[in-house]
Amino acid sequence: MKQKHTSSKHISNCSNSADIIVFRELLDNAQGTLPVSMTNDYLFRALMQRSPHTLSALLSALLHLNPDDITQVTILNPIELGETIRDKEFLLDIKLELNRRSHINLEMQVINEKDWPERSLCYLCRTFDDLNRGEDYLEIRPAAQIGILNFTLFPDSPEFLSNYYLMNAKNHKIYSDKFRLTVLDLTQRNLATDEDIFYLTDIWAAFFHAATWEELKMLADQNTSLLEAAYTVRQLTMEDKIRLECSAREDYLRREATKAKRYAQGEAALQKLEQVEAKIKQAEAKVKQTEAEMKQAETKMKKTEAKMKQAETKMKKTEAKMKQTEAKMKQTEAERERLQRLLEKHGIDIHEELT
Repeated sequence: MKQKHTSSKHISNCSNSADIIVFRELLDNAQGTLPVSMTNDYLFRALMQRSPHTLSALLSALLHLNPDDITQVTILNPIELGETIRDKEFLLDIKLELNRRSHINLEMQVINEKDWPERSLCYLCRTFDDLNRGEDYLEIRPAAQIGILNFTLFPDSPEFLSNYYLMNAKNHKIYSDKFRLTVLDLTQRNLATDEDIFYLTDIWAAFFHAATWEELKMLADQNTSLLEAAYTVRQLTMEDKIRLECSAREDYLRREATKAKRYAQGEAALQKLEQVEAKIKQAEAKVKQTEAEMKQAETKMKKTEAKMKQAETKMKKTEAKMKQTEAKMKQTEAERERLQRLLEKHGIDIHEELT
């Protein structure tokens, strides 16, 4: 891959009439489904590299800058368009220098690999750390990481265009405006703000979300920058080498998406297994608790049985004493009756003697 820097001056929104005629003539015959998805990262890279005007216009929309504020954009890592990418994991992020003072890393990301926050931070830190030996820290240039995503980064708080900075968590004071993360969610155009609409951010999102030539041409009718972008897409998709590389990237991303899906399914299955194991552990804990309670109940029953036996023993002893007492009472009564008969026999009246 060639690593020669490419640079371009900003071109105004109003292309000359001759260009517009050429653009429209090439697009007139384009019909039906687009041969390559507009979110194809190779096509995106080729479009930005082939059409500097498109790149400037897109940056204006993403950074909410007036077109005239963009005087020069330089691609720091150009590739040879159409050359075969042998490493299918080759990163197609675009490293830019804006107005000779800011560094930007721009990337189209279709597959949600669940690591975008960490990945984008890594890219931003690399972009930001550009001081050369001997340079003062005050000379460090602003850096921005811009991700155009075809998925929602944070489903619990969706946004169309979001910007993240280092700031004080208590009073929201910006620590430095030289460190910025920007995310454009192509799936949330309905959340575009008035400011997004003013800077045509929603129109550019619709451009990259288009599926047919008719959609592209309808958008191109609204703005000459979009017209040039659509014309360049038409040119690129007519080139065999470009189309083959786009197809190869689609195949690679499709395989990666399948891997990601299988991984997600595996993670879901593992999570379910962990949930089942957790329930089994809970059930085992309940069984152990129940067994412990049963042992306690058995111990209490044994103690109760022992007390009952002790009570039965006491009752038996009491009954025995009662029987002994009854026997003595019978003996006493019998002795009394014998004495009474003896006294009566001798003519002694015990009642008179007592009185």
